[in-house]
Amino acid sequence: TVQRFLTHPKACFSVILKMLTQDYIPVFQGKVAILSFLLSVSMVAIVDHITIPVLVIVQLVYMLLLSGLWKFVKLSRFILLSHVVGLIFGVGMVITCNNTDSVQMVYLGVYMMVLAFFHISEFVATSIHNPQTLSLSSFLLNHSMEYGIAAVASWIEYAVELFFIPWLKSYWFISAVGLILVISGEFLRKLAMFTAMTNFTHNVQYYKRYNHQLITYGVYRYFRHPSYVGWFYWSTGTQLILCNPVCLVVYIATVWHFFKDRIETEEELLIHFFGQEYLDYKSRVGTGLPFIRGYTGELPPELVLLKSNSRPIIDLK
Repeated sequence: TVQRFLTHPKACFSVILKMLTQDYIPVFQGKVAILSFLLSVSMVAIVDHITIPVLVIVQLVYMLLLSGLWKFVKLSRFILLSHVVGLIFGVGMVITCNNTDSVQMVYLGVYMMVLAFFHISEFVATSIHNPQTLSLSSFLLNHSMEYGIAAVASWIEYAVELFFIPWLKSYWFISAVGLILVISGEFLRKLAMFTAMTNFTHNVQYYKRYNHQLITYGVYRYFRHPSYVGWFYWSTGTQLILCNPVCLVVYIATVWHFFKDRIETEEELLIHFFGQEYLDYKSRVGTGLPFIRGYTGELPPELVLLKSNSRPIIDLK
């Protein structure tokens, strides 16, 4: 697929543009983000036809122009972020294709592509399934300071170990397992998002919306929190791709603890929102994450009084 894109970019873009003219992506920002992402990837893909200094200058001028418009043209913000993500994907693609004789560089290129794809797909998926909540934060680039620190730490570990103990980065089967986890986790997360549709948001909802429904079908029949399961294994897979033993352990422990706290907070709210209906669902389906049971605290007084009644609590504000 990458080779076809590099050799026949016009044909690939014509198919993509045809899709964008339909209503698959109803929000204009989503369409612009896709186009900006693909433009950025294509600019890097033609690096064999232009000199690298020229490419760098063009990229800097373009990004400086978008940065200058940041405060005045809101759309430029979406374009700039999707362009940066596309730049990362494109560089990863070129590294992967041009360094097939070096497994270490291939791993790095694949990692860059899956990382960039995750962020652009989060934004585009949100623009499709829940466009009312679409914002710059939908890229999840500014998810949290801890997320940024963890990412930088993994890059540092990869560079240090590649320099001092390069043999550690030569276990292709570990990277292959990591890629499988990344693809599976990405698929599961997006499946959860499109199953829940407007009921899925990136932020914890402390008040029940008028159209909020409890989703128990599809992938939610097997996991109470399938999007978290997907992200957990996606993040684990990224460190396996890089063969980062230290960050692998740190990522698993940190992400597990993060989701444990978040799931307990969310489920306490969901019990308030849906009452016995959610308790019944909780008793049937596990969280999907190892050793995480979810909220096990005291029930709200209102639910204790109504426990024998099948009527769920509609809302508590």
